[in-house]
Amino acid sequence: MSGLTGVSAEDLAACTKLLAGGSKSFRAASFLLPRRIAAPAAALYAFCRVADDAIDMSDDPASSLVELHQRLDGAYAARPWDHVADRAFAAVVAQYGVPRALPAALLEGFAWDAQGRFYEDIAALESYAARVAATVGAMMTLLMGVRSPEAIARACDLGLAMQLTNIARDVGEDAKAGRVYLPLSWLEEEGLSAEALIADPVFTPALGRVVARLLGAAEAHYRRAWPGIALLPWDCRPGIGAARLVYAEIGREVERQGLDSVSRRAVVSGRRKAFLLARAAGALAAQQFGADEAPSPATRFLVDAVRTAPAPEGPPLGAGYGERLVWALELMDRMDRESRFAARA
Repeated sequence: MSGLTGVSAEDLAACTKLLAGGSKSFRAASFLLPRRIAAPAAALYAFCRVADDAIDMSDDPASSLVELHQRLDGAYAARPWDHVADRAFAAVVAQYGVPRALPAALLEGFAWDAQGRFYEDIAALESYAARVAATVGAMMTLLMGVRSPEAIARACDLGLAMQLTNIARDVGEDAKAGRVYLPLSWLEEEGLSAEALIADPVFTPALGRVVARLLGAAEAHYRRAWPGIALLPWDCRPGIGAARLVYAEIGREVERQGLDSVSRRAVVSGRRKAFLLARAAGALAAQQFGADEAPSPATRFLVDAVRTAPAPEGPPLGAGYGERLVWALELMDRMDRESRFAARA
């Protein structure tokens, strides 16, 4: 593995093992990105996984959240706790200039889950999605060496879209687990309630209309996210483009099955995924038109956190020739884009 300095091979191996045994989607995404991002991505995931488990399995989530913030303090003070995930994460935040507000917001989202929160409207739901998904998109963008407000805003849009898609797909599974993420006001407009859905998780046309609205909200974020792919390094565009296309297809599959995500779970076939992966090569030529739209209200605080944070100077520490070359080319590309934007203004 390359791309991360100051971390032992043993710690990196342990982080990679956590990745292999955890999120299938995160692991699959790691195969679509260049090798230079594999190590920092594994370290990022390891800390997120440890933090999620610490809150989810705790009898006192509030106390666990306090302890996790102490662990964040240690990582950002270059005095990480004696755990492989903390040591690796401390190296990531130092090397890539990850502002503390991003992982702190992610921890807050984990705590909201542990509290069993419900969300009154789409704005409240997007505030939750900003914490549990957009934060990860923003941090991954920093690992790619990109931190412009436009790129971070579009990465956050992609995170929102993916999380809303997850919720639309998992209505039945969530209800059986005693959770409803659908906006309560939308349910009420259809004569439904979270309590009734939890008590008797069955599909109805009224519930289907709520799912359709949620997929529509997700689609709006997918459209906003697409031009941001052109702002990423060349070798990252196909992977992120593939993730965007495959996740959006989950929503299309929910629609094909009549918006019923209670009695069955939408799955994208392997053949369809292969087609979408091939199509993702088009992301290399993705258009930048629309990339400079304002951030979504729910994620503006994340974009501002990156914008005001000091950026690392030069390519990642210990980078090889290939990584330095990519960094230099992307720097020239960014300067060219900024001069064009200034000329238009």
